[in-house]
Amino acid sequence: MEAVLWQVLAGTRGGPNRARLLRALDERPRNANRLAEDLDLAYQTVRHHLDVLEDNGVIESTERDYGAIYLPTDRTRTHWATVEEIIDQLE
Repeated sequence: MEAVLWQVLAGTRGGPNRARLLRALDERPRNANRLAEDLDLAYQTVRHHLDVLEDNGVIESTERDYGAIYLPTDRTRTHWATVEEIIDQLE
């Protein structure tokens, strides 16, 4: 899981936005629209990054429709120290 976190959060150009999304979801699970508003990002940008995070098992959603709520997976929470280390390096 640590390698996946490094790849999706620090190994690509979109990593910083994914890190912001993940930190926001750790604070409070929410849907894509709320994340876009809260983080001042385009909705389509948020959707793309959520898909990448979900495809890599970093986050999970409550369902697969418009109002789906996203939150970090248990595996991600187990490796939260790695997430924080990555975020610290990105800042």
